[in-house]
Amino acid sequence: MHIRTVLLLLLAAVGFAQDFSKLAIERVAGGFTFTEGPVWSRDGYLLFSDVPDNKIWRLTNEGKSAYREASNGANGNTFDAQGRLYSCESKSRRVTRTDKKGVIEVLADKFEGKRLNAPNDIVVRKDGHVYFTDPAFGTQADSRELDFYGIYHLPPKGPLELVAKTAGRPNGIAFSPNGRLLYVADSDERVVRVFDVAATGKATNGRTLIAKIDGPPDGIRTDEKGNIWVTCNSVAVYAPDGKFINKIDFPETPRNLTFGDNDFSTLYVTALKTVYRVRLDIKGSVQY
Repeated sequence: MHIRTVLLLLLAAVGFAQDFSKLAIERVAGGFTFTEGPVWSRDGYLLFSDVPDNKIWRLTNEGKSAYREASNGANGNTFDAQGRLYSCESKSRRVTRTDKKGVIEVLADKFEGKRLNAPNDIVVRKDGHVYFTDPAFGTQADSRELDFYGIYHLPPKGPLELVAKTAGRPNGIAFSPNGRLLYVADSDERVVRVFDVAATGKATNGRTLIAKIDGPPDGIRTDEKGNIWVTCNSVAVYAPDGKFINKIDFPETPRNLTFGDNDFSTLYVTALKTVYRVRLDIKGSVQY
């Protein structure tokens, strides 16, 4: 049997049978410094961060425009079911929420009286439970008050909770389609860990699901079938059980990703100075 036929059969077994060798990678915006934190708005546009340039950008079919000029080094972004924007502000070392009128609220900036390291990526479950990672990269490590890297849970009501302390720096974070599994990429150890998440929001039983990733993993998302999409030296795709399926190579190193467009079947990838998109035959899993 031809190797491509075998590959397509394997892809079909995990929920899609798209031939990755025929994917069309489109460059949709460029000229940035370091792009991160893409998220698709149900109002029909993409938001993403340019971290060193201290901006959040809006991208539509008409082009790009500044969404927030002074973002405090915003990195990861997401929305909740009410359309409110959540951002991890690396420079101000806090997590904020912006309502549809533009009012910004600080949700978390300290843990047990000490400032957070530099919140990096964030996800909100449909019932309002917030989870984010708190590593420290580069000069961020010089002013740390906490002696660990953390994964945190912020319930709709109640104080900030520590999910786990990690030896390596946690980075991208995402939910399974049913919201019962929480995936976290560890850039130093080159693994993806998974946690069980209860109806109460409590995340427990952390364990390694994917190891020996080709390059430091950064952003992470899941599709409607539960497959796990990870940015590393490429965009690598894994089955729900952690087995490698395939990868998509890009002209620049991918940093983060999200599913978008009205049907959530377009993959948007932030890759250093450029934003790319790829049309897929599978829909992304969206919690908002």
